[in-house]
Amino acid sequence: MILGEQRIMEKEELTPEGEKSEELQPGEEPQEAHWYVLHTYSGYENKAKKNLENRIESMGLEDQVFEVLVPTEEEMEIRGGQRRTVKRHIFPGYVLVRMMLTDQSWHAVRHTPGVTGFVGMGSVPTPLPQEEVDKIMHRMEAEAPTVKVSFRANQVVRITDGPFADFVGTVDSIDLEKGKVRVLVSFFGRETPIELDFLQVERV
Repeated sequence: MILGEQRIMEKEELTPEGEKSEELQPGEEPQEAHWYVLHTYSGYENKAKKNLENRIESMGLEDQVFEVLVPTEEEMEIRGGQRRTVKRHIFPGYVLVRMMLTDQSWHAVRHTPGVTGFVGMGSVPTPLPQEEVDKIMHRMEAEAPTVKVSFRANQVVRITDGPFADFVGTVDSIDLEKGKVRVLVSFFGRETPIELDFLQVERV
């Protein structure tokens, strides 16, 4: 299949006996269906998704374009000493679409408002490898949100809570899974490591 100035040629699938293969049953996806990546205007991922879903419905392309996805994950951030969980786009400026690539479906998707193009070599979209799709889906379905912290290793921070409140130290290591940070604090000229919760420290 060649797109743009070129032409996608559709071929009939034949059985070993030379007969046409059976037509798809309602709800059944063709073997040619793959996930593709679309460029969108940054910050307009959800709007592009809605525009594309509306376009698919209005053009009757449900049998060629099956799903539109904006990959997101839950992220825990700490602001003003408070934790809050927010949804974050995993790939800002990109939308995934599962579709059968035909001349009609390509033009419909490519010219949807908010979509700036397919990701691929030249004018031909490149399917997303299944292993990459699996990784994205796994990341989206993770039960525990990722933790966003405003400090990093070797950065100076202030302890805001606990017996060491108001002490200033240096971040030695960060454990995202446990939500803990180890800070090196100087006592009598000697650095001592202290393990703290993310909420107990702030950047200086």
